[in-house]
Amino acid sequence: MRYGVILPGGSGQRQLEQAVAAERAGWDGVFVWETGYGVDAWSLLAGMAVATERVRLGTMLTPLPWRRPWKLASQVATVDQLSGGRAILAVGVGAVDPPLPSSAREETDVRVRASMMDEGIDLMRALWGGDGHFGGTHYDFDGGTGNLVEVGRPVQDRVPIWVVGAWPRPRSMRRVLRCDGVVPQFAGEGGPADLREMRAWLAERGAAPGLDVISEGESTGPETVRPWADAGATWWLETRWGSMETTDQRVSDMTTRIEAGPPA
Repeated sequence: MRYGVILPGGSGQRQLEQAVAAERAGWDGVFVWETGYGVDAWSLLAGMAVATERVRLGTMLTPLPWRRPWKLASQVATVDQLSGGRAILAVGVGAVDPPLPSSAREETDVRVRASMMDEGIDLMRALWGGDGHFGGTHYDFDGGTGNLVEVGRPVQDRVPIWVVGAWPRPRSMRRVLRCDGVVPQFAGEGGPADLREMRAWLAERGAAPGLDVISEGESTGPETVRPWADAGATWWLETRWGSMETTDQRVSDMTTRIEAGPPA
């Protein structure tokens, strides 16, 4: 089991300080919130990349259908280069909520967004592999095959892509089989039993042995995490979304939690 923190927001400087503190306290990963407006997630991760040496760095999560995949691929590759190969990309279809500008005319149909996400993943993989040409239903991209593509390749041979998987929907689960990790979305509250069932379904259909399975929540000690680890989770991500009334309170509470170290 690896342990990470999802930072609940705050200024860029404050989050950078939290990332440094998380590495010092023994956490394995730091993940930042990507939203419609606010502190830019990938600029922040680039700063964290040069200020840390060990922790994995990523978003939780990036709404891929509302991003230009080639631009996102560039940002991820840059963070991967600056960090020496520590980037993780977590993606989902995105939620239709107030942070999305009403004038942006973004696609809101969930099936279309899912199709865009599938194609966006393929486009980014092609770019990271050195292929600057891509043609699809939603995206056509011709970035050439010269120096721009070569210098934009990540350090990692395969940047891990974690995807939201809605259990037990087969189409969503089949998408997980194409990726490197799953952020489970259960009907209702969900629990370790649901995660175990999902993991078994994926294993029966050829999921890679190294597939990451993410669980998250507010821990009070090893006893919180152990049932999830026993069910097959490979990462525990510490959150502080609803424990306090304001962002400042959540940030302060998360700082205290980070400094206490992982719930190992």
